[in-house]
Amino acid sequence: MNTSSANYAKLTPKFALQLAAPHTWPAAIMPCLIACAAAAVSTGTLSATLSLSLLCICILMQSSVNTFNDYFDFVKGADSAEDNVEEDDATLIYANINPKSARNLAWGFLACAFLLGIYVIFRAGWIPLLLGIIGAIIVLLYSGGKTPISYLPLGELISGFVMGGLIPFACFQALTGVLNPWMFLIALPTIIGVALIMMTNNTCDIEKDVAVSRKTLPTLLGRSKSVHLYHLLIAVWIVSIIAIVAIWFTTGLVVCAFMLLATIAPLKALLANPLMPQTRIPAMAQIGTLNVLLGAFYAAAIFAGFPFLTW
Repeated sequence: MNTSSANYAKLTPKFALQLAAPHTWPAAIMPCLIACAAAAVSTGTLSATLSLSLLCICILMQSSVNTFNDYFDFVKGADSAEDNVEEDDATLIYANINPKSARNLAWGFLACAFLLGIYVIFRAGWIPLLLGIIGAIIVLLYSGGKTPISYLPLGELISGFVMGGLIPFACFQALTGVLNPWMFLIALPTIIGVALIMMTNNTCDIEKDVAVSRKTLPTLLGRSKSVHLYHLLIAVWIVSIIAIVAIWFTTGLVVCAFMLLATIAPLKALLANPLMPQTRIPAMAQIGTLNVLLGAFYAAAIFAGFPFLTW
């Protein structure tokens, strides 16, 4: 790494977008979409401006997580050119960007999210702010600090709960004015889906993480047990969607039939992936695609089940 700031490349909009990692945005978009669907069918209305504001906040928070994670991994020496990542997924390594610029960009994403949050507070009160502060604290603890969450076997659980569970819970409250724990149950599929994104990355990175003393869940379980658990969670993910739709959004079951047909190809590819370092790039694409498909069909099923919604 160059020591003179004059030797660093400029942080262009292209590199900023790479650090934001749009391919990971489904982890923020799908949970927000689920909340919008649940809010629409429970109240009969949906504010377009408020929904879009919440969606942008979620994307900005996800972008902040991605950028902070890249920054801390880079300065700690946990990332290298041998980690089987595409060049646009390792900007600090390949583009020679000043890591301080990346850190400032991460803070910028977080600041923009809170600025947008002012509108949400104006429309929905102070509760979304409190939930947003909790999310921001977890964002910082996830990658920063002496012992980041990402270095512990809690990464999958925390990322799944915050991105897949807390986001729908907070968005639903902002859209309806109701703090309803029921949303955590409705969000179970997105909790699992987001956790599996993290588990995909960590299972492929077992050797790399062991080398830097990163004690993720896959490093503790080993690859064989991790892959078995991974496949089990995929099955639970799909079954939970069908079960929730069958119980609360009955009409949406017809959507689930199309969901199963649409996910056959990416599901087969992902289940056949050994989750090794050399298959990391296709694995991340496969789990991302599956999150988009299952999330979109799940939201559609919720909308379709409106006449049968009962609490």
